[in-house]
Amino acid sequence: MIRIRPAQESDVSQIREVYEEVYGRDYPYRDFYDENWLKRSVFNDEFLMLVAEDSEGGNVLGTASVIFDVGAYSDLIGEFGRLAVRPYAQNRGIGRMLMEKRIELIQDRLHLAIMEVRVVHPYAQTIALRHGFAPVGFEPLKHYFLQKKESLAFMVRYFGDALALRRNNPRIISQVWPLANLAMENLSMRCDAVVDEGAEAYPAGGDFELRELTSEGLPALLRIERGRVRHREVFGHMRLEYGFFKLRVGSATYLLACDKNHIHGAIGFTLDHVEHTVRVFELVSSSDRAIRFLIGELERKCREEWGVEYIQMDVGAHCTRMQRTLIELDFLPVAYVPAMVFQEVERLDVIRMVRLTRLQNLGPLGLEPAVETVSDRVMREFRRRTVAPRVARAAAEIPLFNGMNRDQLVRLASVCTVVEFNAGERIFSENDPADRMYLILEGRVVVGLGEQATRIGTVEMGETLGELSLLSSGRHSATAFAETIVEAAVLTHEDLSELIRQRPDIGICLYRNLAAGLGNKLLRSDGLLRERLMDHE
Repeated sequence: MIRIRPAQESDVSQIREVYEEVYGRDYPYRDFYDENWLKRSVFNDEFLMLVAEDSEGGNVLGTASVIFDVGAYSDLIGEFGRLAVRPYAQNRGIGRMLMEKRIELIQDRLHLAIMEVRVVHPYAQTIALRHGFAPVGFEPLKHYFLQKKESLAFMVRYFGDALALRRNNPRIISQVWPLANLAMENLSMRCDAVVDEGAEAYPAGGDFELRELTSEGLPALLRIERGRVRHREVFGHMRLEYGFFKLRVGSATYLLACDKNHIHGAIGFTLDHVEHTVRVFELVSSSDRAIRFLIGELERKCREEWGVEYIQMDVGAHCTRMQRTLIELDFLPVAYVPAMVFQEVERLDVIRMVRLTRLQNLGPLGLEPAVETVSDRVMREFRRRTVAPRVARAAAEIPLFNGMNRDQLVRLASVCTVVEFNAGERIFSENDPADRMYLILEGRVVVGLGEQATRIGTVEMGETLGELSLLSSGRHSATAFAETIVEAAVLTHEDLSELIRQRPDIGICLYRNLAAGLGNKLLRSDGLLRERLMDHE
């Protein structure tokens, strides 16, 4: 008989044994092997620790926790984590029972429960999905475990009045909208976000000096109202008003943007030396230029001085200028969480944005289908981030981009992916569904008709292939194969349609250039056919 109950001081040594048996001695979170720390956690009101006890022998077979201090005091957020079951006791439903007991004990205490779930296997995802958690994000290479970086699925479940208190119609930039739409769909919500394409980033510049906050500088910083209370843009588990001592105890650091003896702003963050991550929890500023300076300087120090690979910021879904600024500084959205934080009298949506200083192979993943869909959406943007600069650099040689300004060019390039074909490899066949256009970056493609794919033309570097798919959904009228090694940027009909819905100015320019390019290719094909006819005469 298994009994789930709150942990007691007498359980501490067995809880430590559970972690040792499950994770070995190399578990990166050494606190869970420290009996004094575990004992304090048992009595800590900000920490709910449960055990699964074998009522016959009194042995602790498993443990799980809920951490209540992951948000600000008023956010009513708890993180479900640290679930471990002794190997010999697995497959007995203990994980399910621990999950059910946690929900029972916290549902009147929280508005929002979050889980950052390992994805090397599907077990924890399955338990979470079965208990009402929905995937709203995917955090690539965040978790440092057994000398390797692992990715995490971000999953949520709501309680009480959380969604009833949600502020409707958040304003987001276009790069956030696909993930926001998918997250709300997974939560059975209608996506009511408004896309603001006109949002400008915070300006660069400003002759600031970077300093670290001391207790003497705290009063001056507290007097800065903008960005701290009324117009908060960045959210986290700490705030300036908590006081210098509590900030230091929580390993919080602030970097200041100063001009002589005047403080223009500060960025607050915690540095996790185990995970090699930085988590920004607050940004305070009286100057627009100080905002970009502070984020840029923090990113530089992470990359050049601290060896940090993962920088995280939770940004309000009504703060389009901050969203745009982070996109320009190579942050990308990895999670969209409706009603995540409580501000004044309502709950606000939050976008988790991440800057990866080094994108590595994610390794083998064991994803549930719902989690895999979110993972694909997030990782598509990271892959595109490496593709877009290459497409943009080639723009001067590509007629398709004629007449586009830099902003239009970057937006169109950002929705492309890159594929490669070996010499002789077929790209598509006659009568295949046509749902994408290929922009040839390197190499040459041969186009042919009929069963023997009789050659009727070529597509060279800087030209497009299959562009009719962007005008109407149909089937290919010819066969195309790579004559040499070919590298091509791919633009799908679906992605282009969504982009043009948001940016009709790009559609006007693109379709004009497509028409001109198609006309040139028809003239060239007509000339080739004339030559063939003359050869037969």
